[in-house]
Amino acid sequence: MNTTKGHPRGLYLLFATEMWERFSYYGMRALFMLYMVQALLFDKEMASEVYGSYTGLVYLTPLIGGYITDRYLGNRRSIVLGAVVMAIGQFLLYLSACNFHEVELAKWLMFCGLGLLIMGNGFFKPSISTMVGRLYSADDNRKDSAFTIFYMGVNMGSMIAPLVCGLIGNTGHPEDFKWGFLASCIGMILAAVIFKTLKNKYLVDPDGNPVGMPPVKDMPSENKEADSGLKCNTSVFSKRTVTMILGTVILTLLFSVNWNSDENIFYGADWIGSLIYATVIVMPIVIITDHSLDRMEKMRIGVIYIIAFFVIFFWAAYEQAGASLTFFADEQTDRNIGGWEMPAAYFQSFNPIMIVTLAPVFAAVWSFLGRKGIEPCSPMKQSIGLFMLAMGYLFIAFGVKGVEPGMKVSMVWLTGLYLIHTIGELCLAPIGLSLVYKLSPARFSTLLMGVWYLSTSAANKFAGMLSGYYPECGQVRSFWGYHVENLYDFFMLFVFMSGSAAIVLFLLSGKLQKLIESEK
Repeated sequence: MNTTKGHPRGLYLLFATEMWERFSYYGMRALFMLYMVQALLFDKEMASEVYGSYTGLVYLTPLIGGYITDRYLGNRRSIVLGAVVMAIGQFLLYLSACNFHEVELAKWLMFCGLGLLIMGNGFFKPSISTMVGRLYSADDNRKDSAFTIFYMGVNMGSMIAPLVCGLIGNTGHPEDFKWGFLASCIGMILAAVIFKTLKNKYLVDPDGNPVGMPPVKDMPSENKEADSGLKCNTSVFSKRTVTMILGTVILTLLFSVNWNSDENIFYGADWIGSLIYATVIVMPIVIITDHSLDRMEKMRIGVIYIIAFFVIFFWAAYEQAGASLTFFADEQTDRNIGGWEMPAAYFQSFNPIMIVTLAPVFAAVWSFLGRKGIEPCSPMKQSIGLFMLAMGYLFIAFGVKGVEPGMKVSMVWLTGLYLIHTIGELCLAPIGLSLVYKLSPARFSTLLMGVWYLSTSAANKFAGMLSGYYPECGQVRSFWGYHVENLYDFFMLFVFMSGSAAIVLFLLSGKLQKLIESEK
C-alpha cells in the first residue's frame, strides 16, 4: 500500500476551486428568498416554489452534465465551462437586483440567471469531486483524508458566504441585495480563474500524467467493455435510452395534470417538479432492470435505493434553512446583540461553523465506539440522523408555541435547532456517498451516484413545496389532512415526518446492514 506522506498540490487547487464555488452558491442562497419576498414582492408560497424548483434542478442536471463530460468534454473543460456559465448567471442576478423596481425586467433577468446557474452546475458538480480520487493511485491510503480535506473546502465556502453576502446584501434595504449577488459572482469568477490558471501545472496523477482530459476517441474494444454496463452494447444502450426518455416524458405529463373535481376540469401543475419526480422514478428502474446485473447486485442496488428514499425526507426538512427558516429568522427572531441587529442571512453560517467544530469530535466518537465493538451500523446512524432532525424541530416548536404572528423569540431557539440538526447531519450525510461507492457495481457507479443526487434533487423540490405551508396572514393550509394554522403546527409537521421516517429506517436497519455486509 502506498504510504507517501502529504498530499499532491492538485488537491489544494481543487479545494480552493470548490471553496469559491460553494461561496458563490451559499452566498446567493442566503439572500435569494429574502430578495424575492422583499424586493420582487413575491408571496412566500410563490417564493418557496421558485426556490424548490431551482435547488431541485441544481441536483438534477449533474446527471446530464456528467454524461456529456464522460463522453465528450472531460473534467477540466467541464469545470471551466460550468464555472463561467455560473458566473454569468450570478451576474444576471446582480442585474436583476439592480432593476428590482422594474419587476418584470427583474424577474426575467432572475429566471435567466437561475437557468444559467442550473446549467453550469450540471457540468461543474459531477466533475470536480471525481478528480480528487484521480490524483492518487488505486492503493493509496491517503484518499480518505483527501476527501475529508476537500469536504472542508465545501464547509469553508458555505461558512464564509452568508457572513460576507449577508453583511453587504441583507441590510434591510432592497436596493442592497445586488451587492450580495455581485459578491457571489466574484466568488465564481475566482473559482474559474484559479482553476484555469493552475490546472495544467498541478492536476496530474502519481506518474505525472494529466487527469481530467477529454476522453480518447476510438477506444479499444476491451476498454469500452470495462467502461460501463450501459455502454457495452450500443443497440441495447440506445433502446434503454429511448425507454428512459419516453418513460420520463409520460410520467412528467401525468404528474403535471391535476383533476379539479369541483369544476370538473383539468388544469396544469408544476412542470419542473413533475420532471424531477418522474426522473427519480424512471432512472432507478432503468438501472436495476439491466440484464447484466445478477441477483446480489440487484439486492445491493436496492439498498442504495431504500437509503436514498429516506434521505429525501432528511434533506427536505433540513433544507428549510434556505427557505422557511430564513423567513423565521428575518421576521420572528430577535437578532439584536448589544444594539446591533444581526442580518438574518448570518444564521445560514451557523451550520457550517458547527460542522467544522464538531466533525473531529464525531470522528473520535465513532472511532472509540468502533474499538469497543458498539459502533452503530450505517443504516442505524442514518436513522439517528433523522431522529435528531425531528428533535431539532420539536425543540423550536416548543419555543414558538403560543407565539402570535409578528412576535419575536430569542435566537436561542433557532440556534438550538441548527445545533441539533448539525448533529443529525454528521450522523447521516457522510454515510450515504461511501455506501454508494461500496455497493455499486463498478460499471454502474457513475449512474448510481447520479441517482443519489436525484434523491437530493427531489428532496430540495419537496423542501420548497413544504416551505410554502409557512403560516402567514392568518391563512390555514392543509397538508394531507394536517392543518397548519401557526408556527407550532408548521414545525410539528417536520417532527412527524422526520420522526416517522426515523422509526421505519430503524426497524429496517438490521436487514439492510446484512445486505451491505453480504459477499458479492
